[in-house]
Amino acid sequence: MTIRVLIADDQALIRSGLRLILEDQPDIEVIAEAADGLTAIDVARRLRPDVSLVDVRMPGADGVEVTRALAGPGVADPLRVIVVTTFDIDEYVYGALRGGATGFLLKDAGPALLVEAVRAAHAGDALISPSVTVRLLRRMAVPVATGSAKPLTDRETDVVRSIARGRTNLEVASELFISLSTVKGHVSGIQTKLGLRNRVEIAAWAWENGVVTGPGGGREVGGG
Repeated sequence: MTIRVLIADDQALIRSGLRLILEDQPDIEVIAEAADGLTAIDVARRLRPDVSLVDVRMPGADGVEVTRALAGPGVADPLRVIVVTTFDIDEYVYGALRGGATGFLLKDAGPALLVEAVRAAHAGDALISPSVTVRLLRRMAVPVATGSAKPLTDRETDVVRSIARGRTNLEVASELFISLSTVKGHVSGIQTKLGLRNRVEIAAWAWENGVVTGPGGGREVGGG
């Protein structure tokens, strides 16, 4: 299956570089580009790409605004958005992830991580650049209606703990000696019980609620 990607960045050179990296992969196709945020929103709504790569600083509408428009809580049929930026600033990270982004990458993350993030987003997972540390997840306040949230099983808690430590689905399956499909089932169930939309919010919820503590490994959240 080919992953259809939209690239939104106000710099033509950056768009060209991202296109070259992605189209070097046999399973990824760049179907459109946009040089400003308003165009990105319009093109994404018309073409409905599998994944949209969106720069933070763009004219018309910034990346956080684009993310909210395409993937925010009020969007009936949200798209998958990865925010790509030069700036490792807490405000951008919080805004993007709370706006519904399924990934946050720094532009110096490298081609391999970019490709991995696109594939993770397409698979329904989320990936954060390793430079954006667990410190940020610990400080994110995820709005969860705890009064209505259903309690997690012991196994679901194990899965949450692994996700918060940056484990991919494959790594969770290996650590807990369960199948990959079982892990995905648990993730889906956890999201439903806690009212969360993706793995990033699961990780943030875990840190906020003391499910996992300590350094825990500061690499990306999500994957396989």
